[in-house]
Amino acid sequence: MSDLSFEQMLEDSFKTIHTGEVVSGTVIDVKEDKIALNLGYKSDGIITRTEYSNDSNLDLRTVVRAGDVLEAKVLKLNDGEGQVALSYKRIASDKANKRLEEAFENKEVLTARVVRVMNGGLSVDVDGAKVFIPASLVSDVFEKDLTKYDDQEIDFVITEFNPKRRRVIGDRKQLIVAKKSELQKELFEKISVGDIIEGTVKNLTDFGAFIDLGGADGLLHISEMSWGRLENPKKVFTVGQVVKAFIKSIDGSKIALSMKFPDQNPWLDAAEKYAVGNTVKGKIARMTDFGAFVELSQGVDALLHVSQISHKHIDKPSDVLKVGQEIEAQVVDFNEEDRKISLSMKALEPVAEKEEAPAEEKTEE
Repeated sequence: MSDLSFEQMLEDSFKTIHTGEVVSGTVIDVKEDKIALNLGYKSDGIITRTEYSNDSNLDLRTVVRAGDVLEAKVLKLNDGEGQVALSYKRIASDKANKRLEEAFENKEVLTARVVRVMNGGLSVDVDGAKVFIPASLVSDVFEKDLTKYDDQEIDFVITEFNPKRRRVIGDRKQLIVAKKSELQKELFEKISVGDIIEGTVKNLTDFGAFIDLGGADGLLHISEMSWGRLENPKKVFTVGQVVKAFIKSIDGSKIALSMKFPDQNPWLDAAEKYAVGNTVKGKIARMTDFGAFVELSQGVDALLHVSQISHKHIDKPSDVLKVGQEIEAQVVDFNEEDRKISLSMKALEPVAEKEEAPAEEKTEE
């Protein structure tokens, strides 16, 4: 006859579990805030809502049913009420940490959703584990406002993994830099001086516009934007606008662009249009003390000297003319080589007859 008591034999019939162990059990009851599992152990296991999910408002009855089999981690063999305290979410957390560790070691590119935007960066969720991406590693350029990334999926790599200190750092910047470097190499392999290319206006300054060519930026200087005169690029272009230009020069990684297409050069037919003796119309573009510059067409200016404005004496052009005023004048000189044209308004004026001075009255003796 066995020396073991019935209680001992009953206890021996149950499996043995330990704190920290991952166990599997069948759901026998589900309430709004806790789940009961049959573990094949002398006591049932309990998973509270806080150990199932981070969602404090989650109704467990909507996600778990009796009969479901769940894996959980043993927190305590006795929760104070004789039941085994279990955690479901820590299993997911352990798996996620393992996933992050493997990605860190293999330098794998991960894709995850941004769950929180903070002043210092972004927090992304990888299978329940959080990865922090500092603001300096979000992009290759400074971004003051990171809210545009909220709830967006982004790619990154793990550059620091220290779960004990809860420090897992992601880096998106190096992926962007690597991608741009690849695109830049591809771009320079297929472009050459003279090629017409499309790009997107990326940034505007007083001296020009930077055009994104898909791998590198090209500079479109203000002097190359038009055959005519431009005061400020911001009055003509907008960020995001698609433009067409040709490559003027390539110096290392620097690309200079131009929109002054040779076939649109207004001086191609200037000799015929502005031959000496022709009467032309134009608009006063700017003035100096010695004369006014008249825009005859976009890219073609002519000088109207103060002495050629009128037969009458004029001290300075601004006394009788104003910027933007349309005038009619005659071409009196055309120099195609130096691209200089001289105009005269007084050449179109009728010459006034000189008035004789009144005869002095003779005094009769």
